[in-house]
Amino acid sequence: MIAIGAFIQSAIGFGLAIAAAPLLYFLDPAYVPAPITFVGLLLSLVNAAHYRQNLNLKPLAAAIVGRIPGSLAGGALLLWIDARELALVIGTSVLLAVLISLLPFRLAPTRNRMAVAGFFSGLFGTSSGIGGPPMALLLQHQAANAIRANLAAFFVVSASISLLVQAGSGYIQPNHLVLTLPLLPACLVGYWLAKRYAKNLRQDHMRLFSLALCSITGVVAIAQYFTGG
Repeated sequence: MIAIGAFIQSAIGFGLAIAAAPLLYFLDPAYVPAPITFVGLLLSLVNAAHYRQNLNLKPLAAAIVGRIPGSLAGGALLLWIDARELALVIGTSVLLAVLISLLPFRLAPTRNRMAVAGFFSGLFGTSSGIGGPPMALLLQHQAANAIRANLAAFFVVSASISLLVQAGSGYIQPNHLVLTLPLLPACLVGYWLAKRYAKNLRQDHMRLFSLALCSITGVVAIAQYFTGG
């Protein structure tokens, strides 16, 4: 799932946590949020380096400012909910991400909107590892390489903030690092496959596949909460 998620994110700019977090949570709740955030940080670093010529950091400043209080709110949420409630947060975040991705209207990335998107990215990214959709909504109409570059750069900063808050909330322990290590090679494999083969795939087909996968995993996560699984 990490390889598939890394492939999707490297191809369209986001999607690692949306695709992988719910199923990893089913395997072991400890995978979320810290290990998935570590993997996201690695993937964002390599993608930001790859697309560095397309970076435009100035519009991201407001989003990063908004991300800080959002991350603190996400850290507080982790202190208030248990593992079963986290499944509900993950499932709801995934389905909200799908809904946002399907919205037909265009929002210009103004400073205020970027700050609001940064806040919600911090809230959901820190609590569930799924922080991409609010930013992707505002940046989705940029050129493809600009989307990948700017989202990757934002995710480098935001994942670092989330990890600091997660550590302060007690959600990073030695076992989380042990769970993370085997995921890192899979992340790089997904990145490599995307750079090699994604250009041969239609973006609309990739998008529909990722949305379908996300919808299924989101529904299953919510069902787990209501069934007590």
